[in-house]
Amino acid sequence: MTTARYRPTWDLALDPLVSCKLCLGEFPLEQMTTITQCQCVFCTLCLKQYVELLIKDGFETAISCPDSACPKRGHLQENEIECMVATEIMQRYRKLQFEKEVLLDPSRTWCPSSTCQAVCQLKESDTTLPQLVRCNVCTLEFCSACKSSWHPDQDCQENVPITAFLPGESSSFFKADDDDAPIKRCPKCKVYIERDEGCAQMMCKNCKHAFCWYCLESLDDDFLLIHYDKGPCRNKLGHSRASVIWHRTQVVGIFAGFGLLLLVASPFLLLATPFVLCCKCKCSKGDDDPLPT
Repeated sequence: MTTARYRPTWDLALDPLVSCKLCLGEFPLEQMTTITQCQCVFCTLCLKQYVELLIKDGFETAISCPDSACPKRGHLQENEIECMVATEIMQRYRKLQFEKEVLLDPSRTWCPSSTCQAVCQLKESDTTLPQLVRCNVCTLEFCSACKSSWHPDQDCQENVPITAFLPGESSSFFKADDDDAPIKRCPKCKVYIERDEGCAQMMCKNCKHAFCWYCLESLDDDFLLIHYDKGPCRNKLGHSRASVIWHRTQVVGIFAGFGLLLLVASPFLLLATPFVLCCKCKCSKGDDDPLPT
């Protein structure tokens, strides 16, 4: 990544302006940043905000070029990210990287205790089979497959209550009803998720699966959040009725806009189809003609 140093304003007027693909503004080279891997150029402020947003949301550990049409599909390197974000944000980025490494490493796993969260090493014999894992920090013994208390000669259970493997937790905080439990497992990838505040529509940071916190039902296809209009989760979304109606109005407006655009464009597409086919036929005939001798 290359960034130029500051120069006086009267010198900048002589330099050509470069367009930023994010904000569509034009800036001198002094205010632009070039990604080393793909050589795409953006204004430094836009690129900084883009990187900080991805790190704060925790969705990406490999930060790609903001340009969706980037021919090289470039990524920002760690030293490039470190140059443009604050220290605490960089620490969070390195933490996300480490979590992703542990998640992809079959020989390592996280201690399931919410009060520990240490990294435990599995035996190298066969990491695909359930095995006893003992945390060196909190001495918790758990199953490597289902993360519940070690169960020799028994199959893993699909839905294990969180209190089954939290040692020493006897307070009412961990004995609440399932709907109010502060820690649950993602119904898709089984990663443990803690909810401290916010609405009941959850998205797993690991697999991006959207689900209801109370009943764990999938919300991947429920764009209008109809799930919270009926059943046991009725009115438990955590937002006011007005905000839900506004959200649905926006979603319906987007789909209606695309439908209207397609409706208006369809006659022109039908009219243009014969001309396109005719041009293709002429081109193919021209290619088949033998060269003059």
